[in-house]
Amino acid sequence: METIALVGNPNSGKTTLFNALTGANQKTGNYAGVTVSRVSGVLRTPHGNQYELLDLPGCYSLSPNSPDERITRDVLLGNQEGAECPEVVVCVVDASNLERHLYFVFQVIDLGLPVVLALNKVDLAEKQGIRINIELLSEELGVPVVPCQANKGKGVIDIKHAIRHPFPHQSSRTWSADKAVEKAIIKLIEQLKSDGVSAPEAQAIHLLADSAYRTESQPGVDGGMQKQAIDIADTLIRSGLAPEESISKARTRKVQEICQVAARRQDAGTLTLSDRIDQFLLHPFFGWVIFVVLMLMVFWTIFRVAEYPMGWVDSGVGALSDWVSGMMSEGDVRSLVVDGIIAGVGSVVIFLPQILMLLFFIGLMETTGYMSRAAFLMDNIMSKVGLSGKAFLPLLSSYACAIPGIMATRTMDSAKQRLLTIMIAPWMSCTARLPVYALLIGMLLAGQGALVQALVLAGLYLLGTVTAFIAAWLLAPRVKGSEEVAHFMMELPAYAVPDLKYIVRHLLERAWSFLYKAGTVILGICILLWALQTYPKPKEGTPAAEDASLALEQSYMGQIGHAIEPVVKPLGYDWRTGTALVAAFAAREVFNSSLAISYSVDEEEFEEDDDFLAQLRAQMAAATWPDGRPVYTPLTTLSLLVFFVYALQCLPTTAVVRRETGSWKWALGQLGAMSVFAWLAAFLVFQIGSLLL
Repeated sequence: METIALVGNPNSGKTTLFNALTGANQKTGNYAGVTVSRVSGVLRTPHGNQYELLDLPGCYSLSPNSPDERITRDVLLGNQEGAECPEVVVCVVDASNLERHLYFVFQVIDLGLPVVLALNKVDLAEKQGIRINIELLSEELGVPVVPCQANKGKGVIDIKHAIRHPFPHQSSRTWSADKAVEKAIIKLIEQLKSDGVSAPEAQAIHLLADSAYRTESQPGVDGGMQKQAIDIADTLIRSGLAPEESISKARTRKVQEICQVAARRQDAGTLTLSDRIDQFLLHPFFGWVIFVVLMLMVFWTIFRVAEYPMGWVDSGVGALSDWVSGMMSEGDVRSLVVDGIIAGVGSVVIFLPQILMLLFFIGLMETTGYMSRAAFLMDNIMSKVGLSGKAFLPLLSSYACAIPGIMATRTMDSAKQRLLTIMIAPWMSCTARLPVYALLIGMLLAGQGALVQALVLAGLYLLGTVTAFIAAWLLAPRVKGSEEVAHFMMELPAYAVPDLKYIVRHLLERAWSFLYKAGTVILGICILLWALQTYPKPKEGTPAAEDASLALEQSYMGQIGHAIEPVVKPLGYDWRTGTALVAAFAAREVFNSSLAISYSVDEEEFEEDDDFLAQLRAQMAAATWPDGRPVYTPLTTLSLLVFFVYALQCLPTTAVVRRETGSWKWALGQLGAMSVFAWLAAFLVFQIGSLLL
């Protein structure tokens, strides 16, 4: 199947267009030998042809500063292992930022591949008073130009029509550099042709336009080819003419010429609507006030509004449990299904509404354009702790899940900054912590309103974030690499109406991922936990046969719990809590499942209208030490919350850190250090609190 590459700057709408062109026919994998994801889908044209559409990572330049940009360049040049050079390139451009995006377009056109320009967000450009002459733009660039609105599906059919057999003719550059550089390009092309190099003109231009490409080892680039380019470039530099600068200026001049004739802006001196909004949202004082208020609203909604769908889920789990209990006779099998599987998995699934609400608000910030503004606000703070503003988006993504947040560091150009961000990302409270937070905050603040609980939840998020920044400040001098923090450059896209289709699709994907995890990993752990707390069964006639709590204490789970109790007792935890903490290292959500299984009780002990969380909290509140003291005092609960803020209880995250850093030293060091730090923090909270109270 022939391949078509989809490229473009970040925020150009490339991924939205990819979804519109491929629908649900998508798959994700990894490029050979690297960790950058390969996203592809099947594109069917009105002509009956079928192609593989490859969504390449967004980048600002084909002179890469990050692993993502390097992959895009290597695929387009045919240098990437396991990826053939595409037959056609669809280059997505934001019409409202035409001049800024056209430089990248020229780099793509210079590769000599057939190019179709998808001019996206034309509606936004028109609202800003920008009038683009499509025919003139196409004529100046020498490639087909198709206007579109990817978020509404407009122009998608026209793009498919533009991709036809025979493919659009190969593009050719329309700019000219200084005469000496032009002669050097021609000379290098001739030498590469004589060496039998494929696409000699594209390689020649790139070798002279990018110093790193001709001096650093590159996949698919012959050392002799680089030697020829170095000799020619050195000759130019000695004459006072750097080829990179000459080519860059030539492209920039051509971009400006095209924009002057093909894109005119009415009332160029007036502020756009986005500019007027930014006067408030980026204000040194009011911008922060708005940011804090928005975050508090998010946390309040997670607690208050989520109560209703959580109640529906809880009712469904209870009804399912009652139905299964009535269908099955009493015994181990019914206990496994009802007390192990339904109770265990249900104790996690009940928090799905809260998780989806957090992801919904993150999606709103992304699609409206506010996310970039939040990153702009945070840049000043992050630079003081040795981080670049580019770390903000990976860290913000880590609030949803640390794994995609860590993978998002691939867009960072500094290896040192990337490693620092990876090391602190797990301290951003991910959605997997929400079930634990909700359980413990509700227990700690029983009878308090949603606003108070929201403030405590926000405080936990803030605690993890502040600690992460302090850790970055302490680690920065100790991590090898350049001490210079890269300048933060981020495009501030124009504000837009939320893309609800994208948000809903993203929520459905995450919901399915969560439920799949609940039905596999968490299900398996719940079955294991049930077996550990059920066996060995007490002999008939013994006290344990009549006392469920004594039977549990004598089970394998009880034995494991008592073995680790000396480690967790200084934190205020008993053996049941310690067992739940160990189980939670596979997945944090399992903490609730483990406690639900450990504290399983007969339904008659509770009133009919008591829900799952109330039952579990009541059981936890009733738990005592052998001397009759309650286990879950407010101080113990607070200690547990602090432990979960800091502990890296997610082995999949450790595996991803190993893959992204290429070292078990960093991955295991992070796991060990965060676990020890969490223990020490919880120890201090409990012990100092005990002395003061």
